[in-house]
Amino acid sequence: MNDLSLTILPEAAGNAQAIERLHERTFGPGRFVLSAYRLREHVDHLLDLSFTAHIGTLLVGSVRQLPICVGDTKALLLGPLTVEPPFRKHGIGRALIERALADAKTKGHRLVLLVGDETYYSRVGFKRVPKGRATMPGPVDYDRLLVAELADGAFDGVSGPIRPDWSLAQ
Repeated sequence: MNDLSLTILPEAAGNAQAIERLHERTFGPGRFVLSAYRLREHVDHLLDLSFTAHIGTLLVGSVRQLPICVGDTKALLLGPLTVEPPFRKHGIGRALIERALADAKTKGHRLVLLVGDETYYSRVGFKRVPKGRATMPGPVDYDRLLVAELADGAFDGVSGPIRPDWSLAQ
């Protein structure tokens, strides 16, 4: 990050407005029609597995995770991940993802899914979900549906519809 000091912190309830404004700036109003947002309408993200990036007192990035199931298997959905445009390409997004995955693994989670660019997310362990193994509500580009196993073989035999998991909801 050059000479700037980056701090990754668990998301606090007081961050909600700043994060929403960040999402508005980076994703725009069209974000609400995306399949991942349809899942987010039904269950809140987990504050203890969602993180913010700060340079000094300035919030420059955010990543959230929410509880889902793939068929009968519990998992997390990572996203949205966003970084303020002037601060992109400095490793902030990667630092947020690495912290989110590490904390999820520490807390016993085994699978994390997301909808995103395979080239970007493969650098932190995500791979494409095989066609037909999982379905999402609404339209989705299944070439962008990715999974990271936090435990060896955690995705073996897992299939079915992706839906919110209310048992972990806050």
